[in-house]
Amino acid sequence: MRFGIFVPQGWRMDLHGIDTADQWRVMRDLAVRADQHEEWESLWVYDHFHTTPEPTEDPTHEAWTLMAAFAAATSRVRLGQMCTCMSYRNPAYLAKVAATVDVVSGGRVEMGIGAGWYEHEWRAYGYGFPRAGVRLAMLREGVEILRQAWTTGSATLDGKHYQVDGALVHPRPLQGTSLPGSEANGIPMWVAGGGEQKTLRIAAEYADYTNFFGDLEGFKHKSEVLAGHCKDIGRDFDSIVRSSNFNTVVGRDEAEVEERLQWLRGHLVKTGHSEDKADNAIVSMRRQPAVGTPEQVIEKMGALRDAGLGYAIHYFAETAWDTSGVELFEQQVIPALR
Repeated sequence: MRFGIFVPQGWRMDLHGIDTADQWRVMRDLAVRADQHEEWESLWVYDHFHTTPEPTEDPTHEAWTLMAAFAAATSRVRLGQMCTCMSYRNPAYLAKVAATVDVVSGGRVEMGIGAGWYEHEWRAYGYGFPRAGVRLAMLREGVEILRQAWTTGSATLDGKHYQVDGALVHPRPLQGTSLPGSEANGIPMWVAGGGEQKTLRIAAEYADYTNFFGDLEGFKHKSEVLAGHCKDIGRDFDSIVRSSNFNTVVGRDEAEVEERLQWLRGHLVKTGHSEDKADNAIVSMRRQPAVGTPEQVIEKMGALRDAGLGYAIHYFAETAWDTSGVELFEQQVIPALR
């Protein structure tokens, strides 16, 4: 199993209380920390503009701007978004942005891509909010444009939703061109989402990685659906790495786990959650696979690994203030699962 870590960027109110002028320093230092700890193969941010679960005036730093900044601030760790919303940027423009960041980073970009879901954000930014089928059709056309641009240096598509005619993307990403050992497809494509009829079909056709929820039974079911789509199109199912994201709370013993959960509850209330919503969030957290003592997390995550989970991306809510949970995870959990 391979591991990635989210860097707080404000979307989940995880920089609340830190002065805006200091937030980049916090994010940069955590990115550099991940770069220096080889337990982490990659670092990740979300592609959102408004905070969740409710839009507030707390800063949410833009994903691809952070990709470029992290590319310059780090030297080893890979850089991803979970996940870029296809419809927020013209796909030919997005291909150009990603290729440039890949060059700046020395060939370390991962492209997480999805159809998008945050309706308030869509409408606020003037994107409308097409029905799910339309958003998925835009995702399919967009990933075709990305793949063309990165593998040939240009893209042409007369689609229903996107029309590009010889859009030149130079420089091409280092991955797939001048970087030794890189895949011919260019920047690795992570198709995120578990929609069984369309999203997983797109993943079977284009993805190097998938990303869907890490509940054991749900993960097994989605994997079976993906395998069926791969069989239908003649693709090797094992050529796609399956990943999941995890809200992670780890403590040396159950008392410390509870202490961290209560800190999180308090932080949720501080950032505007009602008492009931904060309580419900903690109840949900207790059931998640990456919450518990190292031994408990290893057992639950190990079952997912045995079911085919190849890549786990972890979110620690407290990292802007406290990295002791990350350190414990690095020392005890990752060595047992890698």
